[in-house]
Amino acid sequence: MTVPGSAELVNGPLPWSAHRVTRFALALIALSWTLAAGAESERRTIVAYVDRDDDDDDGVADGSAPRVSGAAKTDVVVLSPVARVGRVDGRLVRLLAGDKPWSGSGRAPAELGLQGLEPGSLQIELDRELVSVHVLEAMLIDGRGERVDLARSHASLSRELPRLDPNATTRATDADALRWVLSGPLESLPDSVSLIATRPDGSVLDRLDRLALAPIGCPPGLGADLACRATPTVRAVPDPIDPRTRSSEVLSAVVGGRITLAALGHKAQSVRVGGPRLTAVGPIERLRAKLRVHVIRSSRGGMPAMGGDAAGAREIARLEVERTAGLWGQCGIQFGPPNELDIAVRDPPPSYLLAVGCQGGTPASGGEIRFDVAGRRVRVATRAGETPIEVAGALARALERAGFAATVSTNPRSQSSPLATADVLVQRLGGELVEVGADGILPLSTDPSLPVCLGVVDLADGLEHFSNTDAAAGTIEERALVKAYEDRDPTTIDVFVVPAFAGSGRIGESFIDAPGASIQNVVIVDRAAIRLGTRSFALAHELGHVILDLPGHPDDYGVDSPNLLMDADATDASIFGPRRLTVADCEQAVRQSGSGASTPLLRAWPMTHVGH
Repeated sequence: MTVPGSAELVNGPLPWSAHRVTRFALALIALSWTLAAGAESERRTIVAYVDRDDDDDDGVADGSAPRVSGAAKTDVVVLSPVARVGRVDGRLVRLLAGDKPWSGSGRAPAELGLQGLEPGSLQIELDRELVSVHVLEAMLIDGRGERVDLARSHASLSRELPRLDPNATTRATDADALRWVLSGPLESLPDSVSLIATRPDGSVLDRLDRLALAPIGCPPGLGADLACRATPTVRAVPDPIDPRTRSSEVLSAVVGGRITLAALGHKAQSVRVGGPRLTAVGPIERLRAKLRVHVIRSSRGGMPAMGGDAAGAREIARLEVERTAGLWGQCGIQFGPPNELDIAVRDPPPSYLLAVGCQGGTPASGGEIRFDVAGRRVRVATRAGETPIEVAGALARALERAGFAATVSTNPRSQSSPLATADVLVQRLGGELVEVGADGILPLSTDPSLPVCLGVVDLADGLEHFSNTDAAAGTIEERALVKAYEDRDPTTIDVFVVPAFAGSGRIGESFIDAPGASIQNVVIVDRAAIRLGTRSFALAHELGHVILDLPGHPDDYGVDSPNLLMDADATDASIFGPRRLTVADCEQAVRQSGSGASTPLLRAWPMTHVGH
């Protein structure tokens, strides 16, 4: 037997013992080759992701930050403990010594991490071990095919109606639709991923697991040795009843929260959720409106309008505001953290209000106004030709002389009145509302053309609501309720929940910021509106009138669109019910109630903060 390459070692046939030695040597060589090949196949592989998101919310991609600390270290791969590190390709990764980038020269620091910068493959010598590093990149692509910056931009909620026809092959482009594209070495790309939607406090809201990835052509500029895979189209929606369709998946999300991509059980990248990115007024990140919610009892000391007791009423109100914020998230509009909501359960106010002119303002003819306040009689003469506002001023001065505080609140003129009316609000000097009553059996006013009425809030028969003629001013009962508890800050929206409205058919109403209005930016809904819930989204609808500064409804003078939130009469709990806001609605909200409005109801609520 001869072995190639052995002729120069031995001339002639090998003796038997030499044959045995040679075979043993060859076996050792073959074993060493096998071990070497096995070592190569079993070489440790590290998978990292290009760190382009912003886990610490400082507005800077974590992979570009000069210092990486706190939450920004979420995607850093820990390499410690090692003593020495070989040369590293700085195009693909960077090493971190604690919180700061490390050049890689000298002895390795006690805390050593690796952060992905670009997709690709490299090898790193850690002590005497050669480690393969595969860097993957997760890119977020919107419905237009444009890449979303994970640190400086955000995902937005879809406002499109889904197509339920299983045979439909086309649909209008949904700019808010999302798709994740993963690029990197083919052998390290996962077959499926998970998407997790979290609330602003970090708790999980919804998730999609085992979302299959499909091969896709890589975007231009990536190396020829890289491969790409993509998720199906995913729509982030404010309402969990949005159905999945043949062409898309659905994930419930909330503005201020995040959507996180996870692969093989580990976080890959994440993106914040905000308002629409493409509008005529620019990208809308997150806006905040301030609400004060007043749940009114049926009578003094009685049951609140909902919830059974004060604690139950506050909890239902909180849930209703949270549901309302979910819909308004389509415009990036929120109402603050749930634990900061101003919710109070209140008694109906006492009869502290004198309505001069009642529901219609006319000049005085001459007479006397007389009433009782905490046991004190007050009498004021009227003169012919005086307006209701002038008489209200005289009443306020008389009350102040009697030791009380009085405020004159003027009301817009109703359609059937020549003059505006005025209300006199009576309080003790400490601010407490004080009961006003008739002086015995005498009428409040003897003036034949200028009546005076008490503002009595009696909810036993429901709250008397305005009609078309007095919509700007409201009824006396509405004014007495609202003016008792509003904070008189026009940038705050006061929400009142009453047991019921008088009559039938009314479940909610709103007072917008009209010129000269004494009630501004106020919403009133009743218990039935809360019970209807997702069939009408009454609170969200009424808030829309205030935020959009919209006195009517689009379908009053245009095409009926029952799937839009601001539709006048839609009640439908399905996905096709009144729950959609358009980009045009969002633009109008910013123009009418944003920072540039005369009464700014919406202020910027950034999702990022200044860096360390």
